Amino acid sequence: MSAEQDTVYIKGERNIVVQNQIVTLGDLLEIECSNNMIATKLKTQKLMKISSKPQTKVVVSVLKVIRQIHQMYPKIEVQNLGETDFIVTYEGQKEASNLIYVCKTLFVSLVTFVGAAFSIMAFHNDISITKLFGHIYTLLTGKISSGFTMLEISYSIGLMIGILIFFNHFGKKNASKDPTPMEVQMRLYENDIQTTVVENASRKGREMNVDTKDSTSVSWY
Repeated sequence: MSAEQDTVYIKGERNIVVQNQIVTLGDLLEIECSNNMIATKLKTQKLMKISSKPQTKVVVSVLKVIRQIHQMYPKIEVQNLGETDFIVTYEGQKEASNLIYVCKTLFVSLVTFVGAAFSIMAFHNDISITKLFGHIYTLLTGKISSGFTMLEISYSIGLMIGILIFFNHFGKKNASKDPTPMEVQMRLYENDIQTTVVENASRKGREMNVDTKDSTSVSWY
């Protein structure tokens, strides 16, 4: 069977991070073909060179990739099993020290803890939970609550357990194999961001499609 009769299957993710300015097809796509020589050659084929500074985002149409493949093998069939538009993010090769990661982690943890504590206290203040527990304690025992009884203690413990169960996360272990609510929300947020980037690039004519020539940020091979 000749190379022209083979079928190439490609699959690309929605967002792809690269650390080299020279980007190959193998950096962006999973490529499969019954002819291993074709697949190997396509993976090493240079597609573009990102000439801008790190954190540059380039929206590329899969048609641009298919045209690159057809330039090498004009009659080969290409089947796209992935995204039709994908974002290429150039981060550059930079190494951040462990101290920076530690500081970022501590900062995020502090903000999260303070924000959550403030929200809980504000909610309790709105419903006057101290007075509520005092009335319940008086009704059950006939005594005046000191503000530090089994009701407050059990409620605090129950609140902590409820939060841990809801977020499905205990240190490095999960209570179940399902994604945690935080992971679900982060994934939805990432999808919204990626969709917005693609749509903005399309509306502003910045999407790299088959008719796009070299630009200030990207040059094509």
